[in-house]
Amino acid sequence: MKKICFLLTALAICSSAHAQDIESVLASVAENNKTLIAAQQNLEAKKMAFRSSQPLYNPNVEYDYMKGFPETAGNQQDLLVNQAFDFPTSYGIRKKLAGQLDAQYEFEYLSTRQSVLLEAKTTCLGLIFAKKLDPRIQERKAMTERLLADFEKKLQTGDGNILDVNKARLQLIEINKEYQMNQALIRQLEEKLEGLNGGIPMPFIQKEYATAEVLGSLEDLFAEIQAMDPMMQFYILGNSSAEKQVELTKSLALPKLEAGYRQQAILGQSFQGFHIGTTIPLWENKYQVRQSQQEKTFSSLVLQDYKNERYFTLRQQSEKLEKLGMTLEEYHSVLSALNDIEYLNKALSVGHISTIEYFLESNYFYSAFTNYLKTEHEYQILLAEILRHRL
Repeated sequence: MKKICFLLTALAICSSAHAQDIESVLASVAENNKTLIAAQQNLEAKKMAFRSSQPLYNPNVEYDYMKGFPETAGNQQDLLVNQAFDFPTSYGIRKKLAGQLDAQYEFEYLSTRQSVLLEAKTTCLGLIFAKKLDPRIQERKAMTERLLADFEKKLQTGDGNILDVNKARLQLIEINKEYQMNQALIRQLEEKLEGLNGGIPMPFIQKEYATAEVLGSLEDLFAEIQAMDPMMQFYILGNSSAEKQVELTKSLALPKLEAGYRQQAILGQSFQGFHIGTTIPLWENKYQVRQSQQEKTFSSLVLQDYKNERYFTLRQQSEKLEKLGMTLEEYHSVLSALNDIEYLNKALSVGHISTIEYFLESNYFYSAFTNYLKTEHEYQILLAEILRHRL
């Protein structure tokens, strides 16, 4: 029975850590990432912090006992219970401001979430690149090992020479180095992905990039970014909140009110009734309205600066993406028509080319293919950065 329970538990763990594609990886990271969990807690703390800084004033209770002199004058007792209020309009403004700040904090959290998911996505794209490169490296490795074995066999029978053997050995050292580095890169990216997933293992087997998302015109894409980018919305709401803060500061500069109950007892007589009072705002808020107006101007400038920076960055990224796409098409059209390795193998076997010519030509072909994969990877990374607002 214990073995059955253990097996079921193991199956459940394997199921939860089942190999993932990019979309399911992002969903898992969004749920398990420790940075996002902490950011969610920070979000709630910020909401509570604003509300705790804007309470009603504490009620005030005063009691006075005054002994009369001479004794025939009697004793006097005063009791005052009162509550102070801001000018009534401030409460409606404060409520609207609280709602705007809550939304602003939400967008700040979404921006953090977007950054974490972009990091997870680029990690997945890196794994796809490394896994696409791996078969080619292994192909070169196996081919060079066969050549080395053939050269060593010929050397033993007297039909070969030590120069060919040494060239093959040096070539194999370089290929093994490249193979080990690529394997190390895969392990590093898998460990990084596990860390982003809150330390939960998550095998990733996707080996091909998804179909590239369609980009509209620059203006349409920027309009989409303005509507969906959390930081853009954060700054827009920040500007609106600054305007509301000016209203609130002006309202708080108006007289404060007091209302309460007063009782007085003296010479056996008792007096009781309402207490009404006000404060005259002469000095307390003298510069606060001006300060809030300056902060509003600053918020407007920050918003405009972010829009400009985002637009020109997007334009540069779009131009670069277009050029990378053209390069990819050129690579693809040329490489798909080549079969250089098979040709080189035949040429070497019949002695049409030397060993050094063979390795130079094969290295050129594999270098071109590797550069094609790097360009493809760079294209996918840049596309992910452009469309980060969709995460």
